[in-house]
Amino acid sequence: MNHVTSSQTKALHWIDGQWLDSAEQGESIDPATGRKIGDYAIGDENTAWQAVSAAHNAFVHSEWRHNRELRARALHDLADRFEQHIPALASLLSLENGKILPEAEFELSLVAPGLRYCAGLLYHDGGRAAQWAQGRFSLLIREAVGVVGISVPWNSPVALLSRSLAPALAAGCTTVVKMPGQTAQVNAFIARIISTSPYLPAGVVNMVTGERAVLSHMVESPLVPVISFTGSTQTGRAIAASGAAKLKRFGFELGGKTPAIVFDDANLDAALAKIAQSLTTFSGQFCMTGSRLLVQRGIADLVRERLSARLEAVNVGPASDRASEMGPLIDKASVARVNAMVETAIAQGAQVLVRGGPVTQGPLAAGAFYRPTLLEVTDSSLDVVQQEVFGPVLTLQVFDSEAQAIALANDSEFGLAASVWSGDVDRPLRVAAQLEAGTVWINDWATMRDEFEEGGYKQSGQGRLRGLAQMEDFLEYKHIVLQPGVMPNESTN
Repeated sequence: MNHVTSSQTKALHWIDGQWLDSAEQGESIDPATGRKIGDYAIGDENTAWQAVSAAHNAFVHSEWRHNRELRARALHDLADRFEQHIPALASLLSLENGKILPEAEFELSLVAPGLRYCAGLLYHDGGRAAQWAQGRFSLLIREAVGVVGISVPWNSPVALLSRSLAPALAAGCTTVVKMPGQTAQVNAFIARIISTSPYLPAGVVNMVTGERAVLSHMVESPLVPVISFTGSTQTGRAIAASGAAKLKRFGFELGGKTPAIVFDDANLDAALAKIAQSLTTFSGQFCMTGSRLLVQRGIADLVRERLSARLEAVNVGPASDRASEMGPLIDKASVARVNAMVETAIAQGAQVLVRGGPVTQGPLAAGAFYRPTLLEVTDSSLDVVQQEVFGPVLTLQVFDSEAQAIALANDSEFGLAASVWSGDVDRPLRVAAQLEAGTVWINDWATMRDEFEEGGYKQSGQGRLRGLAQMEDFLEYKHIVLQPGVMPNESTN
């Protein structure tokens, strides 16, 4: 098997089996130090046009959409190649994205299983046949939609790319992938891994690093019938409105404000350890970050004390330091944005339990570090409760009854995920059934399985990835009627 390395002079686009540069250039920055780590080409509308043209040509003229054995081999081969490069890719992901190494390795551990699951799923073709009268038959077949535009966010670029790419390829689609500039070096490494597979015809996977111009072209192009987008709800709404004129099909995983409901009978040792982890994983830059803590009154004082101690003790530092428990935010602009939301919340009456905040002194001050913050609130309408912070900021609210806990958890435009903590046998399932969320963990957080669907209620998205439903965005259904053996003079009604 071919090996690839992370030592490329400049991060380029991968289009139609070729490495392409752009006129506009950007610099890749280590968020832990603020230092430059490389250069990259920034894609524009013309770059996007080239990628879409290549994907359309591959869909129309290659054997890709018709040869499912080839697609299965390609997906298994990609899984092997990603697994082979986990150490090098994890190191680069930690450097450019800021994740501590265990979190980078966790992200990468999601890739190969998803590819292999979709390799098996493509044989579950969902076709049907029926004889509805003598000599008269119907066949229902599923066909690839065409070119899929995939927009990947910077917070988990490898896992969130593969989560959309795997089902799109399994369905027989070709792809244009818009990758974020914040992870340009990681993007190029991924593209080099993909480029070594002998089973992918040129143009089936095209990767462009860019921002608004690239996404806009994909949304507006009549050659791209499907967009799989992971990102903010605000951007999702905007591109949905733009694509409506062409009846564009969208698969969305958008924002989240995951509530953790902790009842009096919960195992606090387990609950508080996992809740702290749910806040600090990826430095709170995760759509499923545990950002709202709802605590029953009988244990509120104990939770305040013990959770505050946990969060104050989190060792914030660079991924290069093995002792670090939480890395930096993606950049200094994010630090300023998160801190402004916290300051506004405090001014509006939020009580500070753990201030945390920007690291402004010492060796970490050059980086984009933000210590965990815990605020107690009584008003659910505050922006810090209702809006996605995308940083390590947790709000705590006290409730009395089960009904009140459910009402508080559902008091949000988001509905991506939730967790319920209780030692009772019946209560967690009873509560889960009433929560408006696509995923509910009971006495756990962030457990995902490739064979079970993932996606959001309300403004957290539409459609599903993972599970049996993940290929639906990428398929068309065709009904074919056959009448073999019917004599010409027979009625065809």
